[in-house]
Amino acid sequence: MATPLPERSPAWHQLWRQRWRSSVTLALTALALTGCSFDLGSLMPEKEKPQDAPKAAAPAETAVSPASVTEAQTHTTRGQTLAKSGQTAEALDEFNRAVALDPYNAQALYGRALIYQASNQQEFAIADFSAASGLNPQKAEPLLGRATSYLAIGKVKEAASDLDEASEADPHNAQVWTTRGLAYERLGDKAKAAASYTKAVALRPRDDAARSGLARVGG
Repeated sequence: MATPLPERSPAWHQLWRQRWRSSVTLALTALALTGCSFDLGSLMPEKEKPQDAPKAAAPAETAVSPASVTEAQTHTTRGQTLAKSGQTAEALDEFNRAVALDPYNAQALYGRALIYQASNQQEFAIADFSAASGLNPQKAEPLLGRATSYLAIGKVKEAASDLDEASEADPHNAQVWTTRGLAYERLGDKAKAAASYTKAVALRPRDDAARSGLARVGG
């Protein structure tokens, strides 16, 4: 059961909110800047169609030919290269072309979601992360991405749920545990927040966000 935070002065609350927003901003920036370093090659469809994919991300009843799949992958690879070099506008164009050719290309959906997230278009990011997750339900990266976008728009319970699932899918992912700590800290569950930050520090001892979080919740 969540443990409520103790009553504090208005000045303390203002300082805490400032630190919280700073922590979330750092998490968003880290994910956006390093997202394409994930093994995007592992985000290959495990099923032919996504489960409950948003219409904007993957139109239903779209016929996809082998040639379209191949061409889509070429655009996806080009988009990943452009994104890593900081050419996000050009990368977005490539991911858009890839998704138009093959709406079930999880790599393109994920790459496009990271760009939307970095530009604060969180609803678009959530739609693409959801589609990528539907195609790869056992992968932590799309869940982590969607959780980070949920945190950015204040949907903390939804973020915590995604992070619970992501931590089970990849228990050795330090970023998942750090972000889970942020979510549960925001929810007022200091026990789960401390446990998450502790996991993150164990996996990545120099994780300043996790160490700071652990100090805040008294771990």
